[in-house]
Amino acid sequence: MNSEITTLSNGLRIITSERPQLETVSLGAWVKTGSAYETKQNNGISHFLEHMSFKGTNTRTALQISEEIENVGGQSNAYTSREFTAYYAKMMKEDAELAVDVITDSLLNSTFPEEELVKERDVVIQEIKQTIDTPDDIVFDYFQETAFPDQALGRSILGPQDTVRNFTKNTLLNYINTNYGADNMVFCAVGNIKHQDFVNMVKSRMLKFDKKTNFTIEKQTYQGGFFIEKRPIEQSHVVLGFNGYPYKSDHYYDLAVLSMILGGGMSSRLFQEIREKRGLVYSVYSFTASHTHAGLFGIYAGTEAEDLPVLMPVVIDEIKKICNERVSEKEFSRAKMQLKASIKMGLESSSSTAEVLARQNLIYNRSLTIDEVIGKIDAVSVDDIRNVAIDVFASNPTYTLLGAVDKYMEYNDLQKALA
Repeated sequence: MNSEITTLSNGLRIITSERPQLETVSLGAWVKTGSAYETKQNNGISHFLEHMSFKGTNTRTALQISEEIENVGGQSNAYTSREFTAYYAKMMKEDAELAVDVITDSLLNSTFPEEELVKERDVVIQEIKQTIDTPDDIVFDYFQETAFPDQALGRSILGPQDTVRNFTKNTLLNYINTNYGADNMVFCAVGNIKHQDFVNMVKSRMLKFDKKTNFTIEKQTYQGGFFIEKRPIEQSHVVLGFNGYPYKSDHYYDLAVLSMILGGGMSSRLFQEIREKRGLVYSVYSFTASHTHAGLFGIYAGTEAEDLPVLMPVVIDEIKKICNERVSEKEFSRAKMQLKASIKMGLESSSSTAEVLARQNLIYNRSLTIDEVIGKIDAVSVDDIRNVAIDVFASNPTYTLLGAVDKYMEYNDLQKALA
């Protein structure tokens, strides 16, 4: 994960990691903005802008944007998360500059034609409806909103349908003027490309982009609570969560190892107890989600409604065990090896590496070496696991249910059982 970084006079950072053995380059622009940096009035605008950026510029139609990339066998896409928006492509090495030109053109020169706005509003509304109709997707939106109520961090990335219907060209331009600046954007390339060549490609197109951001990040305060939505579906979905840690926390890697032990694979405690021994679920796992000023730890399971009263006491029992009993050295070593291996395997992909490097520089203002990351994981101790478990699981739980739920553990009973 060795990288080179150049910062232009306007503050824009350009990052590369050269891999001369490859025939391709993964590259793109990452912006540190997303739904967590929106207001209630424009919730969903980050995602809508990501869609509209490919709908025509001063010199390219929407079709031409797609065709120019695909004519040479390239792939391009974009995504929006709660704190990041990315525009990226994977190309043959000789076509890297074409991808840079298309991405920068879309960022700087999008025209947002009215006919495309009308169509794309309908497209995004269909995406919202699809998410609502997908229980194991929408349950995580409910979970996030319950964990961070009345906060930008708790709102949907896609936004409400009524809000999306009212987005206009001015809405997009106003958001760009406040949230898109050289100071919160990086360009990154990983693959068969020289650093200075990539710098020259980006610099010639982005040096005059001297805008600075002008927005305020809303509070990010974990609260927790209970949410239930009853639906006549075959499987019930439950997400149980707790307060976690932000990106820069000293306990970031402690919690990652804890998550691996509890629900990070087929040998994890939750998988073995709930699926292998009892056959209560097909899918069960734990996860961490870090943000700039807050974080989450969560456990997901999908089960039949009548098994919910059996499932939850088993989950709680595993939580209490990891708080009260010392993790064995064998289990501890396996979890750390799993985590380190997953990171190293991910870095074999140029696209994943570009993502990692871009995010690191937007979060930490520098690249972390693989040795540094592995060193942080190696530094986690068995005592650290117990300490973070006690800290995290002492927080107010977030308890989210969706499905044909009739009998389930009440929120007050859940709190008492965890105490």
